Amino acid sequence: MFSPQGPTLRELSVQALSSVERGYDLLAPKFDHTPFRTPDRILEATGEALRGRGPSGGLFEAGLDVCCGTGAGIGVLRSLCRERVVGVDFSTGMLTAARQAVAGLPRTPAVTYLRADARALPFTAAFDLAVTFGALGHFLPAERAAVFAGVHRALRPGGLFAFPIAAPPPPRSALYWTLLGFDAVMRVRNLVWRPPFVMYYRTSSLGAVRADLRAAGFAVEVVPVRGAARRPDGSPGWGLVVARKP
Repeated sequence: MFSPQGPTLRELSVQALSSVERGYDLLAPKFDHTPFRTPDRILEATGEALRGRGPSGGLFEAGLDVCCGTGAGIGVLRSLCRERVVGVDFSTGMLTAARQAVAGLPRTPAVTYLRADARALPFTAAFDLAVTFGALGHFLPAERAAVFAGVHRALRPGGLFAFPIAAPPPPRSALYWTLLGFDAVMRVRNLVWRPPFVMYYRTSSLGAVRADLRAAGFAVEVVPVRGAARRPDGSPGWGLVVARKP
């Protein structure tokens, strides 16, 4: 959960009543001390699952982190890419934190950050690997098509777009009702308060995401990952979606 270095309840309340961009600008200095940051075990498992899939001796040439936040996923790309890594986010605060995190690291591969909207990515055939972590809930289902189309355009032929996706919790679990309650509160908040803050946990099911990826032109598979937590029925708690641009 939250560490002592994390945001206070008041700070979280101010963030929740802001726009998505402004909220993350405010949260950025303390974001890595919250449970919203993708856990290292998921980042490491993602890197392991993608290792050896690149065109150059198993490595990729250039990687893109979509909605990079404070740069947690940049380490995954740096371990997989030989030449350059680019992180994109629309929060200036998050990009500032991300730049500080890579200061002093080796310059190969080169790491750069760009402020841009993931629904209008400004790249064409520039990367052979793209990743995103924990960001799909910030897009309404109708917006995913633009995000996936932009990633598809940004990739070279044969390029991969990969991201972890959680299995839905069983209806009798506490997590199921927690996520249901969170989304309900968020919908009410967005009905009565402006600007909206888009963050929903139950709008990015595997079936819906797979359909949107295929509509964007990707071939899609779900890759099992070693060490993934197990659900009560023994099935994996999450897997890695790997979408390939033909």
